[in-house]
Amino acid sequence: MSGNPVPGAAPGDTVIDARDVVKTYDTGIIQVHALRGVSLEVKRGEMVAIMGPSGCGKTTLLNSLSGLDDFDSGIVLINGQDITRMPDDKKTEFRARDMGFVFQTYNLLPVLTAAENVELPLIVSGTRPKVAREMALASLDRVRLREWANQRPAQLSGGQRQRVTIARALVNRPAIIWADEPTGALDSATATEIMDLIVELNEAEHQTCVIVTHDPKVAARCHRTIQMADGRIVREDSRERMAAVANEH
Repeated sequence: MSGNPVPGAAPGDTVIDARDVVKTYDTGIIQVHALRGVSLEVKRGEMVAIMGPSGCGKTTLLNSLSGLDDFDSGIVLINGQDITRMPDDKKTEFRARDMGFVFQTYNLLPVLTAAENVELPLIVSGTRPKVAREMALASLDRVRLREWANQRPAQLSGGQRQRVTIARALVNRPAIIWADEPTGALDSATATEIMDLIVELNEAEHQTCVIVTHDPKVAARCHRTIQMADGRIVREDSRERMAAVANEH
């Protein structure tokens, strides 16, 4: 599945290429077939939503594509590099350098300030502290939160915390942003604000975004939507169709 044309993407400019990915969880009592031979292509600069009922494999697919989880068989190429064959340390380094993550639960460390949370991926990848701090503050600037740089997560609203998470995801200028229910913990007005920001940054930076969501309004902001059921991709919807679905809610 190659999807609709993406503004600015050259033909064949594929950044995510997954082929026949299989993932099974063995509980000792039953086997859960989380992914049943999933194949997917995502172009550079494309925003793709992944939707489907609970337990259909959305988050498992995101975690497998991003290298957070291992899978049983298949191939995943990110920017032409086969993450399937990468040793764990190289995979960790690759994620820190080329990927950003946004989660529903923010995953911010409560004892650190906003700036310290944002600079963490840089420190992990060996950036000098002074440079890391300058880059963290610049990233907070991009999400319009620089004046809150010295506040800890408990002192921020839910929307502000998610902005800090987005700033952290963007701080290393990654090729891909992975987002798992990025608006799931937010009220509808704040969710719209966060999606406005993600779309704005996607258009400005031309970063690829893969977003797991249950919200048709979020999916309607993406270039296309992948529908999953029972560990398989069952349908692909255009932005126009998802906008129509969102208007029904």
